[in-house]
Amino acid sequence: MSRGQGIFRRALGEDFARLHPQLQKRFGVGVASGYSCIGRGTMHRIRRGPWWTVPFLTLGSFRNIMFPESGENVPFRIDNHAYLDGFDRETVTFVRTMDLPSGRSRRFDATMIYSAARGGIVDYLGSHQHLAVDLDLAVTDDGALKLKSSEQRFYEGPVGFRFPLAFSGVAELTERYDDERGVFTIDLEVRNRLLGFLFGYRGEFTCDYPEAATTPSAVKPRREERRE
Repeated sequence: MSRGQGIFRRALGEDFARLHPQLQKRFGVGVASGYSCIGRGTMHRIRRGPWWTVPFLTLGSFRNIMFPESGENVPFRIDNHAYLDGFDRETVTFVRTMDLPSGRSRRFDATMIYSAARGGIVDYLGSHQHLAVDLDLAVTDDGALKLKSSEQRFYEGPVGFRFPLAFSGVAELTERYDDERGVFTIDLEVRNRLLGFLFGYRGEFTCDYPEAATTPSAVKPRREERRE
């Protein structure tokens, strides 16, 4: 499949057609699709692990990866825009902005590419693409999309190494479309194999599909990483 097929079509192959039609449209955003996807909705619950996870989550907040706050019925927005990055790779933004009860906004940034070398999607986490994470994708019998993180690599300047999962978390995310209510649902959990639950959220949203234009600089990473 060519780059014009979009990164999720390339990664899922024939299974892409098994997704619910609304999920096909949402995950069909690409440089050739002609549209972006803007989702708005509510996180019914944002939660974190025990008190000792706070330093870990706080550290992640400096790079828009995770954050230590929790809350209920939190308004949020997700921005999916496709563009070619500085290395001519088709890239799709997954930037979630959450307006917490405290009045503070927190972001969870990701930019995704399809890597032919790795045979799937690489998810660059955070505002500076320091973490590159392989994603395992699966389509369920009811047309939902499941994503699970696997190998993680840390890159900074000349430094690059496989990040031990004992010091990180494995994320599992499920997106569905509820035909009765006309909403997308999202459920994320991040767990550490030794420490247990670290972070998660559950919510619902609706989407608009504006005509693709120049990708806003505010949702692009501040630094791009060539290594996959």
